[in-house]
Amino acid sequence: MGFINSFMSYLLLLLIFVVVGGAAVFLGITLRKNANAKEESEESGQTE
Repeated sequence: MGFINSFMSYLLLLLIFVVVGGAAVFLGITLRKNANAKEESEESGQTE
């Protein structure tokens, strides 16, 4: 029974790391896309 509890504990910890990592990657991609769009609009505004 102790092995199962320990295994579930580590599995839950791994799941938390995966969720936090996934959220960080999603946030990073979103922020980068917004920054790229802002730079693109500033460049097109300067050329016109």
